[in-house]
Amino acid sequence: MMDIKIGLLVKNRLTLQDVVAHGRKLKNHNEIKKQVLAGTGKGIKSLSKESRELLEAYQHLFYHLQTNPNYLAKLIFEMPQSRTTKFMESVILTLYNYAGNQREECLLNKLFKTALEQEIRGRVSTPSDIVTGSPMVIQMVVAFNRRDRGLSSLRDPLNPLVTTIINDKNLSLNTNPIEVYKQWVNQLETKTGQASGMPYDVTVEMALEHEEVRSAVEVAIRNLKNNAKAFMNAILLSTDKIPYGMRYIAKVLKESLHEKFPDAPEKEILKIIGNLLYYRFINSAIVAPDQFDIIDLDRGGTSFLNNDQRRNLASVAKILQFAASNKGFGGDSAHLSCLNPFIKECHEKFKKFFREACDVDEPEQHFNLDQWSELTMITKPSIYISLQEIHDTHQLLLQHQDVIAPDHDDLLHELLADLGEPDLDLLIGQPGQESSETLTKGQLASTEVSLNLNNKFEVPEDDEADTKVLYFRVKHMIADVIRSQPGENLARVLDTVATETQEEEHMLLIKRKEETEGKQVKSRHKITRQQSMLQESRFPIDRKKEKIATNLAMLEEAGIVSSANGYQSVINDIAQDIRNQRRYRQRRKQEMIRIRNTLLSLDSKSKYYEEQIEYYNEYVKTCLNNLRTREARKGNRRSFFGGGSSKENLPPKPITTKYTAPRLHEKGVLLEIDGEPANKFKNVQFGISSTEEPGVFLVTAKFLGVDIQEKVEVVFQDLLQLQYEGVAVMNMFNRRAKVNVNLLIFLLNHKFYGKSIEGGGNK
Repeated sequence: MMDIKIGLLVKNRLTLQDVVAHGRKLKNHNEIKKQVLAGTGKGIKSLSKESRELLEAYQHLFYHLQTNPNYLAKLIFEMPQSRTTKFMESVILTLYNYAGNQREECLLNKLFKTALEQEIRGRVSTPSDIVTGSPMVIQMVVAFNRRDRGLSSLRDPLNPLVTTIINDKNLSLNTNPIEVYKQWVNQLETKTGQASGMPYDVTVEMALEHEEVRSAVEVAIRNLKNNAKAFMNAILLSTDKIPYGMRYIAKVLKESLHEKFPDAPEKEILKIIGNLLYYRFINSAIVAPDQFDIIDLDRGGTSFLNNDQRRNLASVAKILQFAASNKGFGGDSAHLSCLNPFIKECHEKFKKFFREACDVDEPEQHFNLDQWSELTMITKPSIYISLQEIHDTHQLLLQHQDVIAPDHDDLLHELLADLGEPDLDLLIGQPGQESSETLTKGQLASTEVSLNLNNKFEVPEDDEADTKVLYFRVKHMIADVIRSQPGENLARVLDTVATETQEEEHMLLIKRKEETEGKQVKSRHKITRQQSMLQESRFPIDRKKEKIATNLAMLEEAGIVSSANGYQSVINDIAQDIRNQRRYRQRRKQEMIRIRNTLLSLDSKSKYYEEQIEYYNEYVKTCLNNLRTREARKGNRRSFFGGGSSKENLPPKPITTKYTAPRLHEKGVLLEIDGEPANKFKNVQFGISSTEEPGVFLVTAKFLGVDIQEKVEVVFQDLLQLQYEGVAVMNMFNRRAKVNVNLLIFLLNHKFYGKSIEGGGNK
C-alpha cells in the first residue's frame, strides 16, 4: 500500500526535507544512548561513591512512591489537569512499568482506587458530575486501559460483527432524513448529468415527504436495530473480556458513590457505571476499530475505513450508548422514536451486565499477592525512567511535600532530605567530548536509566538478618523435615532425634528433589535458587532441625512466630501454600501465556516499524531520483489517471475550453452570480484551462470582454472529496458565484478526461 502512503504524504504537504530529517532521526536514534553512556563524567550511573549514594537515594524514593499510593494520589490533584495528563503518561506509568507484571498491575490499581476515592470525596457534588464532568482519575484509568492489551481484549466478541458491517458495501445505517435526501439528489444528478430541480436545503419533514427517502430511512432503522442487538448480545457475553482494571475501578466507583450518596437509587448509580464501562471504554472499540486492534490492518499499518463504514459503526454505537444510559429519541429525532421500546429492553439487560462487571475481587486476591510475595522475589523490582523524569518528579515532590505528606514525621520527608535539591546537571554528569558536541542537554536528559527499587526502611538484605525472607526459607526447611519425621507439633518434632530410617528417607527425598530441579534447570522453564537455600536443603535432618530452631528463635524475637502455640502459625502457612499450589501453577501458566503473547505482539510491532522505515526510505529515494533538471522532471509527468506521456516524453499542452454563463446555467453547472437573475448572465464568460499539474484546473472569467483579475484554481481531487462528503454546492470567485459540484465533475470528466478532447472554443 505504498501508493496510499505516498498519497498521504503529498496530501498532508510533507516536504522532502521533513522526510529526510525523519530518516536521520530513525538512523541516529540508537546513537544517542550510546554516546550518553560513553560519557566520562559523574552522572547518576557512574562508578563513584557520590553517584552510588545518589542512585540509591532515588531507588529508595521511587520504591516508597510505588508502594504507597497516597502520595501520588494527592500529587495529581495539586497540578493543572493539562500537566497531570503528561505526568500520568510519563512518570506514573513508568513507575509501574505500564503494569508489566502482576505486582505492578496490583499496585497501579491501588493507586487508581486511592485517587478516585479522594476525587469523589473532595470534588464530586452530585453523582451526575461523573457523567457531565471530566473526572481526572476516570480519564487516567480509561486512557491506560485503552492501550494494546485493553480494548484489543474485546477483539474476539466484536471483530466478527465489525467486519460484517465493514464488508457489507450496500449497508447504510444512516437514519438522518436530510442526509439521505441529499445523497439521493446527488445520485440523480451524477447519473443523469441534469439538474434535478429540487431544493438542496430542506427540513426533516420536507425530506420525509419523498417516498424514496422514507423507504431508505425505514430500511436503515430496521438494519440498525438488528445490528445493535447483535452487538449488545456479544457485549453481554463478554464480561470476562473487560480488563480487570476497568472492572475494579467500576466497583470502586460504585461503592464510593453509594458511600457518599446513600440515598441515590441504584439505577442512577448503574447509569454512571454504564457511562464508564460502555461509553468511555467499549464504545471506542466500535467507533474506531482500526485504532484499537479490533480489525486487522493492512500491510502498511492502516485500514482507511471510508465515511460510510465509520457512519454505520457510529450509528450502532449511538443506539448502544442510549441503551446504556436509558435515553430515548424525541424532538428533532422523533422519526426514530420507534426504537425507544428496543432501547428500554436493552437497558434492563445492560443493568445486569454492569452489576456483574463490578463483582470482582480486590487486587491482592485477584493477583494472589500478600505481604510476603515481594520478599520472596528473586530479583528486586526495577523501572526504566529518563533523567528528566527523575528530576521533574523530585521537583514536584519538594514543591508539594507539605500537602502530600502533612505529617512532619512522614518517611517521605526523610527520603527527600537524603536527596537535597534536584539538579539535572548532576544526574546527567559530564558527557564525553564527542557526545557533548553532537547532543543537546535535552537529548542527554531523555536518556533512560534503570533503577532497582528497594526499601530503605527494611532490614538490610542478608540471609540471616532479613526476617521476612528468613521466614520463607524456614518454611521450606520445615516442609522437608516433617515429610520425613512427622510429629504431634513442630516443637515436638524439633526436640525429637530422628531415627536412622527417617534420616535415610530424608536424604532420599533431598536427592529426588535435586534430580527434579536439575531437569527443570535444563528445561525451557528454568528454575534457580539462591546458593544458601540450596546448601540448607542438603543438610542432614538433625542439622536442618538445629538451623530451623535457631531461625525460629530469631523470628520469634521479631514477633513473627510464637513458641507458645508450638509454632502452629508456621504450619498453618505451609498448609495454606499447599492448598494454593494449584492456583500458583495456574498463575504461572497464565503469566507464561501472557509473556508469549507479549513477545508475539512485540515481534509484530517490530516488523511493522521496520516496514515503515523501509517505506520512508523508498519514498526518499524516489524523491531524490526525481530531483533532476526541469526538463527531465517534465518528461516524467503523467496524465491525471496515470496514462503514458507523449512520444516526445513532454507534458501535454494546456487545453482551454470556454463557456458563456447562460450555457453553464443551462447545463446546471452555474447556479447563480451575485444573486442576479439568469437573464443578466449574457455579459459573463468563463474559461476552464488544464495546467501542467495533473488534476489542477484554472478557472477565469470575463465581464463585457474585460478579464476579471481573480483566478480560481480547482483541484479535481478536492471536488471528488466534496462529492464524497455530500457537498452539492460550492462557492467560487470570492462567493460571487455558486456552482453545482456534481455537474462540474461531470463537465470536467467529459471535456478533459474523455476519449476525445477537442481544443478550445466558445461554447
